[in-house]
Amino acid sequence: MQYKLSGFTLIELMITVALLAIITTISIASYQQYMLRANRTDASAFLLRIAAAQERWFLDNNEYSNDPSAELRVGTTSEHGYYEITITRNANPATGYRAVATPVAGNRQSTDPDCQELSIDATGLRESAPKDIDVCWR
Repeated sequence: MQYKLSGFTLIELMITVALLAIITTISIASYQQYMLRANRTDASAFLLRIAAAQERWFLDNNEYSNDPSAELRVGTTSEHGYYEITITRNANPATGYRAVATPVAGNRQSTDPDCQELSIDATGLRESAPKDIDVCWR
């Protein structure tokens, strides 16, 4: 009587484990990049909200504000807490401002190598650093 052996060889099992490790490594890296890109919308939406608040403030006061908390009532951190904002007015407050969003230290966005600074000014000009706006403002 002859028995038929079934199952996997050690080589087949090692190849399967190696392939799973490679696929997992690639997918985790892709997911992390996706999350960084998705969280940039927190900064861009916040900057656009500040730009709208600045225009409302300007209509009432004939100058731009540099106080996002008290005067503009938008706060100093973005909705999800990934970015903090700083606003600087021009020497003449009636001529313009620049709002800059930078990642809060210690959170996931602080490791974003592409977009460490997003900004908008009174003319609506959008800028980013170190990459250009096509990467950071999409």
